[in-house]
Amino acid sequence: MLVAERYEMIVRLVNERGSIRVTELSELCGVTEETIRRDLDRLEQAGRLRRSHGGAVSVKEQQAEIPYFEREITRAEEKKRIAQEAVRRIRPNERIILDASSTAWYMAASLPDIPLTVLTNSIKVATELSGKEKIQVISTGGILAARSLSYVGPLAERSLDAYHVDKLFLSCKGVHLERGISESNELQARVKQKMIGIADRVVLLADSSKFGTQSFTYVAGLDEIDEIITDRHLPRETSDELKAHGIPVATA
Repeated sequence: MLVAERYEMIVRLVNERGSIRVTELSELCGVTEETIRRDLDRLEQAGRLRRSHGGAVSVKEQQAEIPYFEREITRAEEKKRIAQEAVRRIRPNERIILDASSTAWYMAASLPDIPLTVLTNSIKVATELSGKEKIQVISTGGILAARSLSYVGPLAERSLDAYHVDKLFLSCKGVHLERGISESNELQARVKQKMIGIADRVVLLADSSKFGTQSFTYVAGLDEIDEIITDRHLPRETSDELKAHGIPVATA
């Protein structure tokens, strides 16, 4: 295989999979890992991919967040059922976090007016809960991300350091059995990493379309997730693999 052909093969594989490791590229291309690392350096300099720890990610994944109104209507019925199932896990007087996902907003809409403390970086979630008198709402503050109607950045991250919660309910852009959960936006990913760090229990809300994919920015490994709530369209083999990793999976 000519060098130019190998370059094209590497870029094609990275774009098809979203990300790939050096070891795998070495096997597929039939060259040493050191050669692959040099190839990746050159391809990154040419702007055709982005180096990551142990491999490379597609520059096509470096996309802006999907506007909130689009996320709100995408797979809406599945998200509503997932949200309702998640609400069943909430008890009076608990302290919880709801992230800025559309599924978390559906949760806020479904929450009964019971004594709760809800920490969120979502304007939509905070607004939805404002009419429920028994629920105390704490907003992180921070830089307003207009496309997601949420707060991100250093202030949002620092404000989370001041709290400890019983449960976190979050969503993401991608769920991969080996590479964990990921986001399309680094600022959102950093906030979610902070959220995971202050929660006793982490519940991932992800419809079946998100499984088997990896977005641009790593958030956390699946070993940091205590439970996954998804829809009934998740393939049986995927559910079995998750359970084999010790992660309970509930379908709504």
